[in-house]
Amino acid sequence: MSNLKQKKYTSKKQGKTYLFQFPGIRAVTKIKDRVKNKYGIPLDERTADEMLEHVIVDPKMKIEDFDDIGEFNEVIGAAINFMHGIDDEEDDANQSERS
Repeated sequence: MSNLKQKKYTSKKQGKTYLFQFPGIRAVTKIKDRVKNKYGIPLDERTADEMLEHVIVDPKMKIEDFDDIGEFNEVIGAAINFMHGIDDEEDDANQSERS
């Protein structure tokens, strides 16, 4: 059964909205394997490419589409956290505090 968990993310840097989608547990494990070098260290470029291809579903972008490194780092970091399921409670708490 497919788990199509999605989340809208609005960047703090530029206020742009992105749609994240959880690609599934098997896909996450494959992504985690693909982004590592031969020593098991995750590579930034590979990780960003994987997030843009499999997790950030709208707008469809490539690394070259970003014009601000801060925005790029923030969005890719948020997508990684979303994929690992570690930001859900923090974001919900932050949204409540802002209201």
